[in-house]
Amino acid sequence: MFGGIIFLIFGLSIIAFGIYTRKNPTFGWRMNEGWKVKGDSEPSDSYIDSIKFTGIIAISVGALMIILGILMLL
Repeated sequence: MFGGIIFLIFGLSIIAFGIYTRKNPTFGWRMNEGWKVKGDSEPSDSYIDSIKFTGIIAISVGALMIILGILMLL
């Protein structure tokens, strides 16, 4: 029973991370790479697309974890 609740909470947090990365794909770039560039600079379109794809994968994995958590609680 406790494992199912953990799966639900972890799944919800992964979904929240996926939604955040879909809405703000440039946040991680500013934190990791943006400070290295002098002046105004933006990430490439391919970087943004790959981060958005990562968000979709995270949402899918989170949904799967929620399903597994519900099945463990039954």
